[in-house]
Amino acid sequence: MGSSNRIGWPSRILIDGQAGDRISVLDRGLHYGDGLFETVRVSYGRPCQWSRHLNRLSLGAERLGIPMPDTAVLSAEAAEVSRGRGDGILKIILSRGGGGRGYRPPEPALSTRLLMAYSLVSDQEHLWREGVIARYCQTPASINPALAGIKHLNRLDSVLARAEWCDPAIAEGLMFDASGSLVGGTMTNVFSWDGSRLLTPPVDQGGIAGTIRGLTLELAARASVDCLVTRLDRGALDQSQGLFLTNAVIGVWPVRELQGRRFDLGSLPWGLLTTLYQAARTPG
Repeated sequence: MGSSNRIGWPSRILIDGQAGDRISVLDRGLHYGDGLFETVRVSYGRPCQWSRHLNRLSLGAERLGIPMPDTAVLSAEAAEVSRGRGDGILKIILSRGGGGRGYRPPEPALSTRLLMAYSLVSDQEHLWREGVIARYCQTPASINPALAGIKHLNRLDSVLARAEWCDPAIAEGLMFDASGSLVGGTMTNVFSWDGSRLLTPPVDQGGIAGTIRGLTLELAARASVDCLVTRLDRGALDQSQGLFLTNAVIGVWPVRELQGRRFDLGSLPWGLLTTLYQAARTPG
C-alpha cells in the first residue's frame, strides 16, 4: 500500500527507495525523534529550491551524526516521487534507523529515509497578496544551540502552540522563548518591516534556518534592501510597520492582522516580496 485517497495523506511513499507505508517499530525516529525532515515545494512536477534543502539536510545529518544518503540517489528518488504531480509538496524524513532500547545511538547507524508526495491546499494561493491573520502563542519555543537551525523531528513545542487555536481564519501563531525573544512562527520564519529595512530573529539558539529565510536574505541584499538579524520581542513587533512570514511551501505570506492590530500591506517592499514569491516556486 503506497498511496491514500484521504485528504492530507500522502499520495505516494518511498521507503529506502521502495514503495510502501511501513517502517520498523524499532526505528529511532519513532522512539526518540532521532532524525530530520525537509518539506519541499513541488512545481510542475519538480522540487523547488532543491539545493537549499539538500544543504540543510546534509548539515543536520552532520550535526546529529546520522549517515547522509547519497545525494544523487536522494535526488533521483525526489524526482520520482514528484514527477507528473504538478504542484504539490514533497516531505523527506531521515531517521537514524533501527536500534535497541536506550538513548545511545547504534554503531554503525543505518539511516532510514522516507519520501512522501502530498497535494497542496488549493485555497491558500491568494494569501500571498491578501495577507493572513496571525496571533501570539503562549507556548514557549525551545532553545538549544546544539539543535538550532536544523529541522530535527522534535517539534512538540510547535504542536502545542498550534493546538492553542482552532479558528480557521488564523493562519499562523508567533512563538517566543522563555525570555520573550521572538523565535519564529509555528511553521514559518518571521520578517518585520520598519519602513526602510527588514528585521528577523537569529536562529543560532533556537528555531529553524528556513530555506526561504535564506533566500529572502540573499534577495534583499541583491535588491539593496537592508536586513538586520537581531533580537525582536513583542514590543518591537507591535511597533513594526509590517510583517511577513516565509516557508518553503507558502513562499511568502504578508500579515494583514496580528493579535487584533491591522497592518497596511501597501507599506511592505512589494518588489522584494514578488521576486521572493516567484523564486520560491522555481523548480531546481
